[in-house]
Amino acid sequence: MTPSLSRRGALLAGAAALAGGLAPAAGAQAARGPAEGSPAKDTPTAGRPSGGTRPHFAALSPLQRAGRCVIHSYPGLTPPDSLMDAIAQGHTAGVIFFGENIRDLTQIESVVNAMKAAHASSPVQAPLLLMTDQEGGMIRRLPGEPVKSAKDVGASADPHYWADFTGEGAGMNLAGVGMNVNLAPVLDVYRKNGDFTDQYERSYSKSAAAVASCSSTFITAQQREGVAATAKHFPGLGPATASQNTDLRTVTIGTSAATLRGVDMAPYRDAIAAGVKLVMLSWAVYTALDSARPAGLSPTVVGELRDRLGFTGVTVTDALEAGALAPYGGTSARAVRAAAAGMDLILCSARSVAQGDEAVTALSEALGGAIDPASFEAAAARVNALRAGL
Repeated sequence: MTPSLSRRGALLAGAAALAGGLAPAAGAQAARGPAEGSPAKDTPTAGRPSGGTRPHFAALSPLQRAGRCVIHSYPGLTPPDSLMDAIAQGHTAGVIFFGENIRDLTQIESVVNAMKAAHASSPVQAPLLLMTDQEGGMIRRLPGEPVKSAKDVGASADPHYWADFTGEGAGMNLAGVGMNVNLAPVLDVYRKNGDFTDQYERSYSKSAAAVASCSSTFITAQQREGVAATAKHFPGLGPATASQNTDLRTVTIGTSAATLRGVDMAPYRDAIAAGVKLVMLSWAVYTALDSARPAGLSPTVVGELRDRLGFTGVTVTDALEAGALAPYGGTSARAVRAAAAGMDLILCSARSVAQGDEAVTALSEALGGAIDPASFEAAAARVNALRAGL
């Protein structure tokens, strides 16, 4: 038996052994009528990725246009009819799954298949984005791989081997139930034992070089299995203390721009070179970059990622319901601010279909007002290209 087959056998065996129950899921992040006109081929233009076959822009209703940039979530084990309707009508780009949605691998695979069947009638033909947080260790929504945490991988005798193993395991696990996006790996470079990123063993190392090496290896291995990876939380939550949890409260990070760029953003260069498909932005405020707004609401911070680092893939927000956004209004205001700042995907992960629907409505109403239609269409094209490639 070849080494690669042996390893794949071990991964599958590990998933099967755990299929009857869920692995622990803890941590601070989430980071879940037909249009008129006939579909037309996308025509690639400068600065705009080709997204395969989709309806012509003018053929989509306002809600369908907006829905291409929103991820929904839902409570419990059974998706509500309202979510299945949103999928069928093309009012959502996809769904994020949490532990409460998953009893075992068989059950969640059945749910995924039902969503894909509902999506078959959608006027937006690119595949749904079906995602979860499968980082490893304590942060897992599906039973099975990756069992090792990022910290375990970074501290192992052979970090490259284990980063590859856990990345492949995550990809195989998600692909096995029909999911196609993992909101992992974490690229945060933690500073002190027990701080925000380290307390759930989500960071590979205190060394930026080690984080870069492990995360890019994980990304490559996972995407080899057909599951898109998400590097998070740009520009970095490594400096955050144990109590600086953006899910719960506003967080301000005073790290210098030189350190942010030389340490915290450094792993993103390797991730981008590895072809990472998505980058999630943090909800913390980075005073050295933009003292007025959280990263995910800041065109300046998005510009660091796009213009300075050259990322051309999909940007995704952290949980839109996060406590860090309390000063910025409700779902509607937050969604519009994020899209206007340059975020491609809005993550509505409160386990409420109504939250996602509210974001879609707000975005549709803001087009041509607070949101520039051309910029929004460029964002939707990036999302569509991601979907078409999965």
